Amino acid sequence: MEFVNTFWALVPAIVAIVLALITKETYSSLFIGIVVGALLLTGFDPVGTVDAIISGEFIPAGGTEEDAMTTGLIPALADSAGIFVFLVILGILVALINSTGASAAFGKWAAKNVKSRIGAQIATFVLGVLIFVDDYFNCLTVGSVMRPVTDAQQVSRAKLSYLIDATAAPICMIAPVSSWAAAVSGVAADLNVDGIQLFISAIPFNFYSLLTLVFVVAIIVMGFDYGPMAKAELKALREGELGSLGNDEPVENTRAHLLDMLIPILVLIVLCIVGMLYVGGFWDPETEGYQNVILAFGDTDAFVALPWGSIIALVFAFVYLLARRVVKFKDSMDSIIAGFNAMVPAILILTFALTLKSMTSALGAAEFVSGCMEGAAAGLFSMLPAIIFLVAWGLAFATGTSWGTFGILIPIVLPIFAGEPELLTIGISACLAGAVAGDHCSPISDTTIMASAGANVNHIEHVNTQLPYVITVGAISCVCFAIAGFVRNAPICLAIGAVLVIAALFVLRKTIGTNTKDAAAAE
Repeated sequence: MEFVNTFWALVPAIVAIVLALITKETYSSLFIGIVVGALLLTGFDPVGTVDAIISGEFIPAGGTEEDAMTTGLIPALADSAGIFVFLVILGILVALINSTGASAAFGKWAAKNVKSRIGAQIATFVLGVLIFVDDYFNCLTVGSVMRPVTDAQQVSRAKLSYLIDATAAPICMIAPVSSWAAAVSGVAADLNVDGIQLFISAIPFNFYSLLTLVFVVAIIVMGFDYGPMAKAELKALREGELGSLGNDEPVENTRAHLLDMLIPILVLIVLCIVGMLYVGGFWDPETEGYQNVILAFGDTDAFVALPWGSIIALVFAFVYLLARRVVKFKDSMDSIIAGFNAMVPAILILTFALTLKSMTSALGAAEFVSGCMEGAAAGLFSMLPAIIFLVAWGLAFATGTSWGTFGILIPIVLPIFAGEPELLTIGISACLAGAVAGDHCSPISDTTIMASAGANVNHIEHVNTQLPYVITVGAISCVCFAIAGFVRNAPICLAIGAVLVIAALFVLRKTIGTNTKDAAAAE
C-alpha cells in the first residue's frame, strides 16, 4: 500500500482533470482516471484492478482481508440511486412540458416581457437565488425554466450554465435552510459543536460565495465577458450558435399557455421543499415538540426527499396537462423515454465522477491533505485562513466534492483555532468558501455536471468558459482571507473584496474584455 496517504492519492483526479481540459472529452478522461486509481490501489494487479473498477470489492496491494475496500461503478450507482431517480424524473417533466408547447409559449411571453440580454441574465440570477434549498434542484430547475428566456435573447448556453452554477453551490453555502447547511451541521455535530450556529456565524466571512454574487451582477450590468466565455457569447450573437446539445427545441401548440409550464414547475418546487421537511421529520408526531424548519433541513436526506417531491409533481403534471388537453396520452408516454434519454449523459458523467471520488478517498487523499494542513499550522497563524482557503480550493478541485472537502477539513480546523473564537469562525468560513470555489470549477464536480445538464451544454465547454471567472473571484477571496486573519471584521473585509471585484472587472474590460452589450446592440 505504498501509494496510500501520499501525493499519489491525488494523481487519478489530476490525470482525469488534465485529460478533460486537453481533449475536451469527459467520459474517457474520467474513466482513465478511474483506471489509474484502481491500478495504484491494487499495486497494478490486473484482476484486482478490474474488481476495483467494477464490483468495488477488493483487497488493496499489500493488504489483508481486514483491509478490504469498496469502490467502483456498482457502489457509485447504488449510493446515488436517489439522485439518479430525481434526474430522470426531472428529465421526464421537462420533456413532457416541451411536448405540450408550453416552453414555446413561455419563450414567446419572455420575448415580449424580457426585452434585453441583461434582463434575461438578471432573471436567471434572481431565480437561482430564490431556489436555495439544494444545488442539484437549483441547477436543473433554473436551467429548465430559463432556457427559453435566454435563448430568445441569444445568451449562450455557456453563459447560462455559468449563471446556474454561480447561484447553486455559492447560494446554498450562505442559506441556513439548505441541504448544504445540513451537511455542515452534520459534520460539526459529530465533533460536539452546534452546527447551525457555526454555519450562520461563518456566513459573513464566506467571501467566495458573497463575492461571486457581486461578480455576477457586475459583469451582467457592465455587459462584457472575457476569456473563452467572450468567444461563446460572440458566437451566439453573430452566428446564432448558442451551444445547445440539441433535442430541446420547443414544440409549437396554439392551445398551450405559459402557465402550463409555470404551474408544474412551481408544484415541483413546493413539493420538493415539503419533501425535504417531511423526510427531515418536520411533521413527525414522535418528535418532541415537532421539528422546526432549520432542524428539519438539518436532518433531511436530499437523496430521498427530492425523488419524493418530484414523483408527486410528475404525476400532478401528467394529470394536469392531460386534463388541459394540451398533450395526447401517447405523446405524454413518449416523453418518459425522451426524458430518460436526455439525462443519460449526465448520469454517466456523474457515475464516473463519483467512482473517481471513491478511488481518491480509498487512496487516502484526506489523510494526505490533513498531514499537510497540520504541518502548516505551526507558523504564520494569522495567515492560516488564507492557507485553509487555498487547500480547500485545491482539494475540492481535485476530488470534485465540496461536502467531502469540508468533511475532511472542519475536524482539522476546529482544534487549530480552539482558543481563538474569532479566528475559528474565519477559518471555518475559509474552509467552506474554498470547498465551494473548488467545486465550482472542477470538471468532476457533481454540481458542475448538473449545471451543464441544466443548460444542456457540453460539459467541458462549461468548465472552460467559467474557469477564468472562478479564478478571478477566488484570487480576490484569498486576499480577503489574508486580510481577515489580521483585521477580523467581516464588513470591512467584504467591502474591500467588493471594491477589488469591481476594480478587477474595470481593468479586465479595458484590457482583455469583449463588450457583448455593444455587440448585441450592433446586431
